[in-house]
Amino acid sequence: MTQPAQQPAQPEQQPAQPGPQPLLQLDALGPGEPFRARRRTEVTEVTGAPFAELSLVPKLFVTRAMRALHAAESLPAEERFAALARAGRIFTSETIDGLDFPSYERAVARVSGVPITVVRDATRAIADSAEKAGWSAYRARPAGAVSDWRDGATLDGSAVWTRRGEVFAVHAAGNHPGPHGLWLEALALGYRVAVRPSRREPLTPHRLVTALRLAGFAADQVMLLPTDHEAADEILAGADLGMVYGGDEVVRKYAGSTVLPQGPGRSKILVTRDTDWREHLDTIVDSIAHQGGVACINATAVLVEGDPAPLARAITERLAGIPSLPPEDEKAVLSVQPVAEARAIEAYLLRRAAGTRAWLGGDGVVAELGDGSAVLRPAVHQLDRPDAEQTGVELAFPCVWVAPWTPEAGVAPLRNSLVLTALTGDDALFDRLLREPSISNVYRGDHPTYWIRPGVPHDGYLGEFLMRTKTVIRG
Repeated sequence: MTQPAQQPAQPEQQPAQPGPQPLLQLDALGPGEPFRARRRTEVTEVTGAPFAELSLVPKLFVTRAMRALHAAESLPAEERFAALARAGRIFTSETIDGLDFPSYERAVARVSGVPITVVRDATRAIADSAEKAGWSAYRARPAGAVSDWRDGATLDGSAVWTRRGEVFAVHAAGNHPGPHGLWLEALALGYRVAVRPSRREPLTPHRLVTALRLAGFAADQVMLLPTDHEAADEILAGADLGMVYGGDEVVRKYAGSTVLPQGPGRSKILVTRDTDWREHLDTIVDSIAHQGGVACINATAVLVEGDPAPLARAITERLAGIPSLPPEDEKAVLSVQPVAEARAIEAYLLRRAAGTRAWLGGDGVVAELGDGSAVLRPAVHQLDRPDAEQTGVELAFPCVWVAPWTPEAGVAPLRNSLVLTALTGDDALFDRLLREPSISNVYRGDHPTYWIRPGVPHDGYLGEFLMRTKTVIRG
């Protein structure tokens, strides 16, 4: 019987190996359809791994986009408020750019290095700001003014609160999602808005602008215009008013102009002799380390009447035990950066801290995670006088300068603070602190420097900058 021919052995089938995932495409959101530019920049995770591509629009695109914003009409007030509230719900519930909300939050943590729990707090605050923007924006309106000339008060003559322009531009920050809740008030007040996202973390503004459009704002009422530095100034030049985030050089460049600079916070805590700091240590430490220490409302300096060493020691004992974890870890507290950037920050700190007493971080603050990223660990340095220049050094991680203070030193060492928490029973001193023009917010008692909520000013009300009053009489 003839045997059948032997078939050659077939190699065992191996499961297909997944190829590299395509990068998320973050298109520009101009006056028409989403625009994918020929020129794009890579958005990377803190490990250096690529995550997304951000389209960069040329100057001509910006010019045309800003003209479209000027030519557009704003939604009526009640429609704006309703659309903003819808946008807040869309922002947190819909799949946008292929990411559901939890995936988006994890991506923000991996890209920005901000701990995932901090990202969650910030993104929910953005949604809350959108929900309440129609109310919070108008908290800045003077008590003697009305919002509409049709109000009956203008029959006998009244102040009317009006916009100083029609188009508002924002050069956004990328170190924390939270600031994106602020410019929503400009939309609530009837401005058309152009946002230039940070290349470091463009995910939040892209998602937010998309949500606003899905909620009812037209493409010529709110835009996302990613650009290079050459075209960035064209956004500000094409707007009536603007807001820019940055360091001291940004503040100097734009102070007193039609652009509102948002610079370092240099928030501080003062403890006078009549207050036992031990009773407030939780608040002091939390003010330093809350949200990874990345925000302008984290405490940069603590000034204490008397010997600062015991307080510096107590702060050190609390901060030293914080673990070093990747930003997406549920137990992460500290921010993470690419190793090279973390080393550069560390070198800057060590230069500026020369001559101080290092309680923590004197040998460095970088803890490498082995994947190309590094945690910025806390630093505590003691100064020998309240007016030491280091009290003005603000870094985006828990870095605090502890200094002695005396009544003779007075208010001077506390100037230029976004927030000052004053742990004191001295009414006269609190009066002086409140009168000091360079201190934006003063909290008395056991309130952390990061306390904030919709309806209260951050660095003054944004409406103070965007609006003015005019007298109207009719009839």
